[in-house]
Formats: sequence, C-alpha cells, structure tokens
Amino acid sequence: DAGSSVEEMEFNWDEYLEDTGATAAPHGSFKHVDTSLQNGFAPGMKLEVAVKSDQNTYWVATIITTCGQLLLLRYDGYGEDRKADFWCDILTADLHPIGWCQQNKKILKVPEGIKDKIPDQEEFLQRALKGACSAPANLLEGLHRGKNPLDLIAPGSRLELQNVRDSLEAWIVNVVDNVGGRLKLRYEGLEDLDKFDQWLFYLDPFLHQVGWAAQHGYSLQPPLAIRSLRSEADWQEILKKVKEEEEESSVPTDLFKDKPVIGVHSFSEGMKLEAVDPMAPFVISPATVLKVYNDKYFLIEMDDLRPERAAGQRYVCHVNSAGIFPVQWSLKNGLHLSPPPGYPGQDFDWADYLKQCGAEAAPQSCFPLLTSDHGFKENMKLEAVNPVDPEEVCIATVTKLKDSYLWLQLEGSKKPVPECIVSVESMNIFPVGWCETNGYQLRPPRKAIVNKQKKIAVVQPEKQILSSRTVHDGLKNQELNSSDSVVINGKYCCPKIYFNHRCFSGPYLNKGRIAELPQSVGPGNCVLVLKEVLTLLINAAYKPSRVLRELQLDEEAAWHGHGETLKAKYKGKSYRATVEVVRTADRVADFCRKTCIKLECCPNLFGPQMVLDKCSENCSVLTKTKYTHYYGKRKNKRIGRPPGGHSNMEVAMKKPNKRRKRRKHFFVHKKKRSSTSVDNTPAGSPQGSGAEDEDDQDESELSHSLAQDRDKRKRKLRTFSFSDDENKPPSPKDIKMEVAEKLQLDSNPLEWSVADVVRFLKSTDCAPLARIFLDQEIDGQALLLLTLPTVQECMDLKLGPAIKLCHHIERVKLAFYQQFAN
Repeated sequence: DAGSSVEEMEFNWDEYLEDTGATAAPHGSFKHVDTSLQNGFAPGMKLEVAVKSDQNTYWVATIITTCGQLLLLRYDGYGEDRKADFWCDILTADLHPIGWCQQNKKILKVPEGIKDKIPDQEEFLQRALKGACSAPANLLEGLHRGKNPLDLIAPGSRLELQNVRDSLEAWIVNVVDNVGGRLKLRYEGLEDLDKFDQWLFYLDPFLHQVGWAAQHGYSLQPPLAIRSLRSEADWQEILKKVKEEEEESSVPTDLFKDKPVIGVHSFSEGMKLEAVDPMAPFVISPATVLKVYNDKYFLIEMDDLRPERAAGQRYVCHVNSAGIFPVQWSLKNGLHLSPPPGYPGQDFDWADYLKQCGAEAAPQSCFPLLTSDHGFKENMKLEAVNPVDPEEVCIATVTKLKDSYLWLQLEGSKKPVPECIVSVESMNIFPVGWCETNGYQLRPPRKAIVNKQKKIAVVQPEKQILSSRTVHDGLKNQELNSSDSVVINGKYCCPKIYFNHRCFSGPYLNKGRIAELPQSVGPGNCVLVLKEVLTLLINAAYKPSRVLRELQLDEEAAWHGHGETLKAKYKGKSYRATVEVVRTADRVADFCRKTCIKLECCPNLFGPQMVLDKCSENCSVLTKTKYTHYYGKRKNKRIGRPPGGHSNMEVAMKKPNKRRKRRKHFFVHKKKRSSTSVDNTPAGSPQGSGAEDEDDQDESELSHSLAQDRDKRKRKLRTFSFSDDENKPPSPKDIKMEVAEKLQLDSNPLEWSVADVVRFLKSTDCAPLARIFLDQEIDGQALLLLTLPTVQECMDLKLGPAIKLCHHIERVKLAFYQQFAN
C-alpha cells in the first residue's frame, strides 16, 4: 500500500527565512498590529499622583512617555523642566484619573519643589485642566489596572456587527476567542452552533460596541442567513436578555478610538467599477453599485450575465473599502480583468460593455488615492489569513505589488488556494512571528514523504524531528487501530504523561516554553510516548544541547531500558545522543521522576500524575540553590559539548557558508496556556527569552554556580542578589534588586563605565544585547539618555526586544532619580 502523504514539520521562521533566502516584511507596515500593542495611555494625558514627600497628598501630573506598564510623569507646574520627571509602574504606583481626589475627599497639594511657582493653586488647576484629557479610569483602577486594553475583549464579551452581505442592519455577536486582537465571533442566539462564526480584527470598521446601532439609527435584526433558525419571539427574547446583561458583557468605549473613520462617498446607483470579491479575492472583475444606503454606505454586486443566475455576490462598501477600483485600472496596471460569467468571448472591452449595459463608469474622484509608500517588496514573507478558511493563518509570499495592493501566495493551507489580492492596510495580514507570539497555530509549509505501510511511522531523528501534532496523531491511531502491527496491551501501554507547568522548572528548562506545551501526551506505546515527551522537553530548554547532554546514556551505568536516539539543534549545530527510555508501564512513573531529578526540576514537572493546585513537593518555596543541594552537587560539565572518551553524543555542523540568525521576537508578551499560571521560578533564574543566545561559557559558569553556596556563588559570578529581608548594604559596585522589581543601586549610574553597563545587562534577561553596548561603548551617562525610539533606530531592534531592554533601562533611571538625582 505505498502512498504519499504530507508531513507537518516543526516550523522555525529564522531557519525558513535562511533556507529560502527571503526577508520578512517590516513590522511597521502592519499598522493595525502596532495599534493593538498600545497600552491605552498616551503622552499628554493627565492623572492624579501621590506626592512622594507626603503620601497623604496628591498632585496633577502629565504623561511624558510610556514604555509597557511604565509611565514617565511630570508634575504640572514644572513646565519644560525635566529634572523632576519620574517613572511609575501602573500596577504598583498610587495613580488615579482626574477628579478622583475630589470624589474621595483627598487633598490636592502643590509639591515642595514648585510651591514658589504656584501662588494660587485653584486658579492654576483651572488653567491646567481646561480641555485636558484624563488617563482612562478603567486602566488605573479595578480588574483592568495595568492590563493591555486588548485583553478587555475577553471571551463572553458582546459587540455589534453590521451585516455586510446585503443590508446595514446589525446584530449582537459574542466573542468566542481573542487572538492578539483577532476575534472569533458568534451570533447571539446560536449557542454552540459554529457554522456561522466569523473572524474579524477588533478594529474592523463594521464591528462596534453594543448600543452603536441604536445611536446611529440602524435596526438590530439577525442576518437573513440565521433568521429562520429561531422564531421572531425567540429573537426578541434574546435581545431583551442582552440588554439586561449589557453591563457585565460590555467592552470599554475607548478601545475603538483607533478605528478607521468612514468618510463620505460620491457613488450613485448603476455606476460600474472593477472589484475584488472579498469572499474569493483571487480575480478582478466588473461590478455594479446596486444600491446607495446613505452618504457612507453603498451595496456592490459582482456582475453575472448568466440568464439562470440567482443574485450575484453582494457586499456593503464604504469610500475606503479595499478591492474597489475605477474602470480601466487593471488595463493601466497590466493586470488581467476577468470577464463576468456569461460574457461572450474572453477579450473584455469596457467601452463595449458600458454601451451594452447602458451604464456609466464611476469617476476617478469617487476612489481614494492609492499609495505605494508601505514598505512591502516582492518575495517578502508574512503571515496571512486564508480567505477560504479564515481559521487558518498561513505563511504568505508577496509575488506582485501594484499601488497599495499585494498578490500573496499562501503555503501550507489544507486545500490549495490561488494567489490572493490583499490591500496593504488589510487587517488579515500579520508580521512574521505574530502567530507564535499570540499562541496561535501557523500553518507550516508541507513536505511530501512516502509511507510504505499504514502503521505508525517513527521517523529517524537524523532525517527530521516529528512535530507534536504528528506524534499525537500517531498515538490516537494506536488507540483506534486495533489491527496495528504494534501490540498495545497493559504491560507496554504508557498512561497519559502530564506537563505540570506550574511546578519548578529548574536551571535548564524555559518556564515559558513549558507552559506552551500540550497539557498531556499519550496514552500509547511506552517508547513512542516517552520519546515524544523527551523531545518536547529538549525543545523547551534554553540550550537544547545541554538538556540532551544531561539525558544521554552513561555507558558505564547499568540500565534496563530501550536506547533511543534523540536530536537537538542549537546555534546552527545538530546534536544526537542515545537516551534511555523504559519499555514497560510499571517503570514509567519512576523514569519520569528520575529524569526530572537529572534536570534539577521539580520531580512532578512531568509524569503520569496531574498536579492540580499544590505540588506535593512544595516546589514553589524552594530556590534553585536549595534544589541543587537537595539533589546533591553536580559535576561541572562543559555545556553542549560531548565529553572526551565515552560520550555517545554526536555533533553535526551545519553548512559553513550559512550563519544562523539570532532569533528576534516582535512582541512583548507571549500567551501562556493558562492565564492563571503562577511562575514559581525564583527571581533571578535565567528564564528570559534571551538566555539561549548567551555564550556557552557564560551558561557553564551559571549552571556551575547554582551548585555552590551563596558566598562562593557571589565570588564565581557577579549577579543580582534577590531578597526581601536582606538589609545589609551590597559590596562595591554590586547591584541589589528585590522581587518587587525596585532596583537599589550602590553606585551612581552616571559614573558607570562601559564594563559596568555590560555587567548590569548580563545579569538581566537582555544579556544577549550586552555585546551591542560593548561595541557601541555605551557608559552610564549614555545609558540614562537612551529612549525607546533611540534603541529601536540606533540598535536596529524589533519592538519586543527593544521594550524589554527599555524596561531595564527605565528601572535604572527610576533608581537613579530616587537615590542620586537630588
């Protein structure tokens, strides 16, 4: 039964771009994504802040700039004087909207530093607050405090969606899922029926907050497609229920402040134009303005000349709708215009067609000016929604550009899709890495392989690494296919292996990546299940080669398992090692526990037991040092390198002419599997995304130092000291940081040398960027002058790494202002 199928591979954007020689579309070209990352605060907004010298009094301050959850503030009265600017953390500072003091009988009092400048406080406040914009109250107080506004559109929230197919009526939709601002919406009243679900970005001009229809004179009616599913009385009952629950499910108004404003159009009924059908955006065809609703909206129908046809494809447009062009636009741009179905012959001529229809062409003035200033170029890569199946987000390649339109070739879709025509302002295209950042499955490119028999194929690691989904499918097949050649009986059937991501992850495994693993693997054949578990753990490590080194079989040790070859990739090198895997179910629990101990993590991190609330090992209270002592001191091994003599680990170099690019992340936050997960990893452990890029020697020292006592570790590695109750002053040039992220500096950063700055950065999760600071000779004075725009432009960093770096710089600035500025 030889046949071919498609194997889904583990996908890595950096490797893919390197292999294809392509570049990623610039992040700045996706304006809707940039908007979705804003924290809701803007320079110029005002708020009321507790005065440092007297915590019982408050004064008005203005936001100068924002960086993540940090705000740079200046008390009103200082004018252009920057000397008293100060940073606040939204989550911990005493910040309130304008008017809060008056409502809560609190005292507004001029700070000491500007008392002389403000003789009359009441008059000054009247002047300062006239026409001022207050910071949003919902982002300063209550459950939403410090949250990204986008997170407020939670599943269960309600919105109103205009019917874009044939009328302007709107109906209530429920948010089923929110993926980085891309919302899965279900019409109210359909409960679990997902057939009519839609995916829209939250800034879509046809999506509104509840109450919009009533305010703008549109009726609330379910679309024709679903109206027959319920009686009229049922729909009215649903509407009544929504109005009663409006407070609970409403979305804050200011979320939609960045939505595109719909302008006035000048189309009239009967006008002809060229258009792309948004439901099948593969060709440009003639279309007609069928109806004009008002000065903002009109209905377009794709022309269809077949006598037996029903109504053609219709959709509502506004003046800035994508995919509408003046007559002859295709001809002028050398593009093919697809004749309407039923048109005699293939050579379409607009002049004859207009005469035949007795219609006029929509004048050029009806259409917005198209721009080519967008940053996209041919062969650039991005991520794009499959228009045929909006659940899918695929890898896309720009094959052609005309004005502000892209032709995209999608890869990896379940069914082949022709080239799509997309506007550069479309909210269905995203930068490279967007899916990974938001925890959504990107459809990877597919590679054909040959399966000679219909049974579970375990692909050899030196050929390729199996993806989680492939192995899960294999395990499912084992359960379902009783005639399989592999005998699954009680003795060899491995139970489910759970990843308990709340448990302590130790020095080798990245807690963030552990949290993104599937909740469990199995049940199935012991060897297959455990091999998949170990592969997932290796890929969740800071340095996969190091974990493989820890797991590899020691030839001198006695063992009674099954030798399996596993593979790891790190810094352009491939590592292979033989690892022991037990074959029988009765040894699985002990195997998992011993493997955890090898990796210095909680013995319950993975195994057949699911940890629900509290771990039986009480791992949340143990530090890395205590853990190391608990398991005994370890040998100091060279990381990621096979030891001389008896190692079974092989290293394969990649092609010498290809340099592996350092992975860059675009965004700040990476969604975890559970929003309630608690990070029990002690502060100071190398759990940042940058840890993988440190030099091998650095990690060797770090791992070794974890096994030493506190004094020895301080001598071996200059690092931060984390403690809540340690009051003694640190040694010279040592920096002390508390869990609450308040940085205590022992020396003035203005006097720091380049080496001091590099030392500080190497102790943060931005250690890989220390090399840039060394090369650019950035000392303490230069460090304090760095801002987010400077970091992005001068260091050529993407938004995510730049913001993380700025977070550490701002903590130094805050400590500097508090300790040394006066």
